Amino acid sequence: MPVDQTSWEAAVRHLYEDAYPYDATGPRHHENWVLDVLALMARAVPDPRGWAGLDEAAQAPEREGSPAYPFAVHPPEYVAQRLKEIGRDSAENLLLALTDDRCTLSNLRRFTESEEELRKMARTILARYGDEATYHTNVSKGDAPGALDFTVESFGYSPLSVHSEDCGLVVVSDTEVGVFWNFSDY
Repeated sequence: MPVDQTSWEAAVRHLYEDAYPYDATGPRHHENWVLDVLALMARAVPDPRGWAGLDEAAQAPEREGSPAYPFAVHPPEYVAQRLKEIGRDSAENLLLALTDDRCTLSNLRRFTESEEELRKMARTILARYGDEATYHTNVSKGDAPGALDFTVESFGYSPLSVHSEDCGLVVVSDTEVGVFWNFSDY
């Protein structure tokens, strides 16, 4: 499914406008795509297509001393160990769970659209990266390798930020890397 800038930006904006998001895409320059993720987290690269993402912390005073804020600065090996590959269905569910705190699909209740309409928005976001993209997350839900089970109540995650909770999805294509993250403090 081809996607255009207007549809993609509208889906990102609508799904994450009430979250504390960092949603951005950068170019893929390295075989080790974690290096591209780190550049994107540090806001060191622009979106290769010029499309707008969301960056709630863009104007935060904490960024003065740390351009990656709210991400903590880690070496590539540290980040790579914390990002586990998941399938496309799990990636779609995760995009929907990232719409608010607690990384759960119950977040969808706050929307007026049907679940299918929201899923269409998530698929629009993923379509940008093509059918051959891979999906990686710092979240674990359930025991099945490569899958997230959103029917279980609890979840685990490997933090990559300065907040008490951060959950995210990294989408990797041959030419781009997308980062979709939500942060919260409790």
